[in-house]
Amino acid sequence: MAKGNINVSVENIFPLIKKFLYSDHEIFLRELISNATDATLKLKHLTSIGEAKVEYGNPKIEVKIDKENKTLHIIDQGLGMTAEEVEKYINQVAFSGAEEFLEKYKDTAKDSGIIGHFGLGFYSAFMVASEVEIITKSYKDAPAVKWTCDGSPEFTLEETDKTERGTEIILHIAEDSTEFLDEFRIRELLTKYNKFMPVPIKFGTKTEELPLPEGAAEDAKPETVEVDNIINNPNPAWTKAPSELTEEDYTKFYHELYPMQFEEPLFNIHLNVDYPFNLTGILYFPKLGNNLNIEKDKIQLYQNQVFVTDEVKGIVPDFLMLLRGVIDSPDIPLNVSRSYLQADGAVKKISSYITKKVADKMSSLINQNREDYEQKWNDIKIVIEYGMISEEKFFEKSDKFAMYPNTDGKFYLWDELVEKIKTNQTDKDGNTVILYASNTDEQHAYIQTAKEKGYEVLLLDSPIVPHLIQKLESAKEKIQFARVDADHINNLIKKDEPVIAKLNDTEKETLKKEVETAVNDKKFSVQLEDLDSTDTPFMITQPEFIRRMKDMQATGGGGMFGMGNFPEMYNLVVNANSDLATEILKTENAEEKNAKIGYALDLAKLSQNLLKGKELTDFIQRSFQKL
Repeated sequence: MAKGNINVSVENIFPLIKKFLYSDHEIFLRELISNATDATLKLKHLTSIGEAKVEYGNPKIEVKIDKENKTLHIIDQGLGMTAEEVEKYINQVAFSGAEEFLEKYKDTAKDSGIIGHFGLGFYSAFMVASEVEIITKSYKDAPAVKWTCDGSPEFTLEETDKTERGTEIILHIAEDSTEFLDEFRIRELLTKYNKFMPVPIKFGTKTEELPLPEGAAEDAKPETVEVDNIINNPNPAWTKAPSELTEEDYTKFYHELYPMQFEEPLFNIHLNVDYPFNLTGILYFPKLGNNLNIEKDKIQLYQNQVFVTDEVKGIVPDFLMLLRGVIDSPDIPLNVSRSYLQADGAVKKISSYITKKVADKMSSLINQNREDYEQKWNDIKIVIEYGMISEEKFFEKSDKFAMYPNTDGKFYLWDELVEKIKTNQTDKDGNTVILYASNTDEQHAYIQTAKEKGYEVLLLDSPIVPHLIQKLESAKEKIQFARVDADHINNLIKKDEPVIAKLNDTEKETLKKEVETAVNDKKFSVQLEDLDSTDTPFMITQPEFIRRMKDMQATGGGGMFGMGNFPEMYNLVVNANSDLATEILKTENAEEKNAKIGYALDLAKLSQNLLKGKELTDFIQRSFQKL
């Protein structure tokens, strides 16, 4: 038996490792199983090229709990190690990494992820173990050896009688880490980190029923057999070629990723690239509607089938954080901080690639089956619109797949929309005005007025529409958006048409003052318009600019208007050509005049859903009294 000291200048390095990395000490199991997987796959490679003259077989990794002895075992059937390799890889290489880690991070080590980055994977065992044993036999013709260390720089290395190839790591679980002797806890960690590892992982056994033989009696009971409980899927869908998968396979895998998701995804995007970086994965579009909640069932990031994180901000473009699925890339560092990831060149390229891939998929879907795409639009629009706002390259491609539905359910692409409305909806200044509604019920009267003039009205009702409109107006020439209730339709699309006025200027001035006096509310700006005599006598509108800034503020943004509450401000449009306007001027009794103006104002408020509480109660009572 050989004894020795690990060549390390820092006295008692293990408590330091434990102290720095304690916040995420559960990752020890991920690290040890990753090492076992590497050892197994390396043996597979060596046998395939004829360098290892052994039978590869069907190796697996086994995880066992021994509660009586307070030990956790991780056993593989991989390469194994000779005494010399233990000396080199365990005592020297890993500890040079440990010293580098301590030197660089002893003052600021808050990111537990740094452990694997410096080759410390194996030593993460000491975060939960008071003593660690390695029993290993190499595939080479060499004696098996046992390495033992109790968390001090001292170790023992001796020959042992292990006969099967591979490595067994035995962790003597420390008193403050007994949670890792709990079967439920270990199963939870294996499912979290190792669910899709490429080598089968055994954790206990399970009972399975054997199929009944042909001709068995009706009351025959099937035989049962005890089999290995393999907790992972070594060949997940994203590791296969798209040609090998059916739609059913993609859906089945979606539910494997998200067992609590009962709705089917709308469609998927299979990612597969090997230059200038390696990346595979599958992204799913869930049914989102107008939901911006991205807190649950997020995209999962893997490195060579090892789960890294589902905090993918900075790797996946912001707008695609609303999607679900898997991204797997060996080029993404396994254990580094998020700030490092966001600055990493490979990660930035990956983000750009995914954006392009999603844009291409949208274009192909609309070309393959436009009707189906239109039916799904309401469930995917939030992702597309968010992408148009936040990613310039995505916006540049969006004319091919972004849809603009009208209030009758007809869908347009951008060029189709402009072509349709250009002639009729271009104002006297040469601007093409796109009218839209956000709620067909609340804005019904305004929509009908616009339709009577032959105008097209879009239905844009997602929460980020104000931001999208700003983007489109700044990117497209001579385009303006206006919500149908932002003003009278004649003012929204101003034409060079003669205006007939029933009242002279003096009468108008008198009418305006009388309405202002009766209304007596600073949030209403009285505005007289010479409209058709059949048009609504009183109409409330909210200026496009103010309403848009309020909407943008509600969903975040709006530049300098992001601070404080935007004031409630409305235009009260009085139709000077209406019979009511003439009636108000004729009425000499002040009380009667104010009552008419007040009642007309209440009707205008009612049409904009602004009549509430006591005002609404009083209005209803007054209306009944009139009856």
